[in-house]
Amino acid sequence: MRKISYVIAFLALAVAIVLNIFSTFRNDWVTVKSTSDILHTSVTDFYGLRQTCRLTLTEIPEPGGNGHGKVTYRNYECRPFPASVTDECEDKNRGFCASWTGAAYVEYVSIGFAAVALVAILFGMTTHSRRVRIWKALAGLALAQTLSQVVAFALVTDTYHRNKYPGFDHGRLGIAWAFSLLSWITSALVAFGVVVTGIAADKGYNWAVGNRDRGLYERIRD
Repeated sequence: MRKISYVIAFLALAVAIVLNIFSTFRNDWVTVKSTSDILHTSVTDFYGLRQTCRLTLTEIPEPGGNGHGKVTYRNYECRPFPASVTDECEDKNRGFCASWTGAAYVEYVSIGFAAVALVAILFGMTTHSRRVRIWKALAGLALAQTLSQVVAFALVTDTYHRNKYPGFDHGRLGIAWAFSLLSWITSALVAFGVVVTGIAADKGYNWAVGNRDRGLYERIRD
């Protein structure tokens, strides 16, 4: 494979791992917003893979005002999620907690696969002979990252649509979910591109090998 192919794969995987990290550590996989006109309060719950946070905004008339001015009080609190006792993980929400915790674990694994893939690209670009051989390992790592992310993505999406957690009623999928979607699509495209380019290079196509490396590919095949 040409060196430029590895450079493109490296940049694309770098984008994928950044999106992967964002999705893993953001607290807005699912967001639930509720308002109370009587109390002039809005409450937004953010559910991440590791913790849940609640943003409470309360509007009260401005002291000494004419009734038109308002003061907004903001309160933001977070706690571990899902919690064994608070979220009833040992009772009726056992299945949900297992799925949600599993999704978090698999997301961490996918970050590891992406990091190893980036190192593999840097290692493979050091010599011509390594560029010939490394593409299969790179494709396997990119595919492993994709599959692990798809598993986590599917677990969260299934949990959301089935409303397995009571707090998800009237909720919507958030930014972290979108980042995860973009990440595994990007890594899947990288895996597909590396496989196609690597096979084409092994068969000697100029666009994949390049004139500079053609002799090396021929010697290795012999």
